[in-house]
Amino acid sequence: QVQLVESGGGLAQAGGSLRLSCAFSGGTFSTYAKGWFRQAPGKEREFVATISNSGAYVYYADSVKGRFTISRDSAKKTVFLQMNSLRPEDTAVYYCAAKHGAAVRGGGGYEYNYWGQGTQVTVSS
Repeated sequence: QVQLVESGGGLAQAGGSLRLSCAFSGGTFSTYAKGWFRQAPGKEREFVATISNSGAYVYYADSVKGRFTISRDSAKKTVFLQMNSLRPEDTAVYYCAAKHGAAVRGGGGYEYNYWGQGTQVTVSS
């Protein structure tokens, strides 16, 4: 059973940076696409970024393109989300997700089978 554990959330000022980590276990890391999603209070869960199972392809939501970077360390079985130039509207609970096979960009993540517990990111103005 795949398990995902996020860490690295917290409080940042607008314009600042945070790095989220997602530790993967219970499966073959290279056969799963991984993604980051977020959900703000009163809003639907939304796609942030995804990385293909091979790591060769990455996709971003327009709202974070150029500011956020998704990456992975296969040796450590960890996926990262580097968030720069943070804005108050980035405030949300961030979730790591995984699915076997190809990455899916966009949407609310319903194609992803495995989810972490979430980590809070709060950006103050």
